[in-house]
Amino acid sequence: MYKHSELAAQIARHVARTGMADTAISRLSLFRADEPTMPLPTVYEASLCLIAQGSKRVSLADQCLTYDAEHYLLVSLDLPLVGHVTQASSEAPYLCAKIDIDQSTLADLIMEEGERAPKANQPALAVYRSNDDLVDAACRLVRLLDRPEGIPALAPLIEREILYRLLTGPHGPTLRYMAVADSHLSQVSRAISTIRSAFDQCLRIDEIAAAAGMSPSSLHAHFKAVTQMTPLEYQKQLRLQEARRLMLSEGVSAGSAGFAVGYDSPSQFSREYSKLFGAPPRQDILRLQNSESILTPL
Repeated sequence: MYKHSELAAQIARHVARTGMADTAISRLSLFRADEPTMPLPTVYEASLCLIAQGSKRVSLADQCLTYDAEHYLLVSLDLPLVGHVTQASSEAPYLCAKIDIDQSTLADLIMEEGERAPKANQPALAVYRSNDDLVDAACRLVRLLDRPEGIPALAPLIEREILYRLLTGPHGPTLRYMAVADSHLSQVSRAISTIRSAFDQCLRIDEIAAAAGMSPSSLHAHFKAVTQMTPLEYQKQLRLQEARRLMLSEGVSAGSAGFAVGYDSPSQFSREYSKLFGAPPRQDILRLQNSESILTPL
């Protein structure tokens, strides 16, 4: 646990209060919470989440996972999750480092291995026991924030090492399978990219399927198997989460936020927003603004 203590100390120095902080390393974000947080829906990008202190619970439909300093969360695809910090206090805050997966570097590593990727049965969202090698690499990556002149040369090398550790770990088969162009995971990933790039527009299933290289029926089946929702339900979540961000972070009105993310009907926007977040837009934003237990950007 020594390495976890070192990682916790480094994160605490860079994030002094509850919130999330982007860093000078583009794929590294740091999080802190001084008390348990309320459940919040958000899209987790493909990433490694390493907790140095505290614990957190995430859920995808009926799947619920808890991870802590002894277990890391690996998200292989951009997934709409509901997450909340379950263990944190001012004396022992929740401290976490999130490292986004660089797909091009991952593909290079897999090609260098030269092994054929087997069909993987591992889920796209999973928790695994952490190890000292992985935490040590994360420590060295965060430590670079104190010596920013070394980031351009050293950060890519450490990120590559972290991906290597993941490839040689229990989740390796899923990561390799994702890199196969015609695998279902890779096709679902392309569908997700298509939706995320145009979530505020009117998308047709056949357009998304064509971009993914699948038939509409195959897309529907495999997309739901991975994300626990249909492509259009996924798009709806993206729209509502972006509308929430616009209202909370930029002070945009509910009507303007709904229109900005693709809703023509204010009543439909309010109805679907309430269903996802548990309250109408104005009420929900007031609740968040009055709460100190949400991880907002610092």
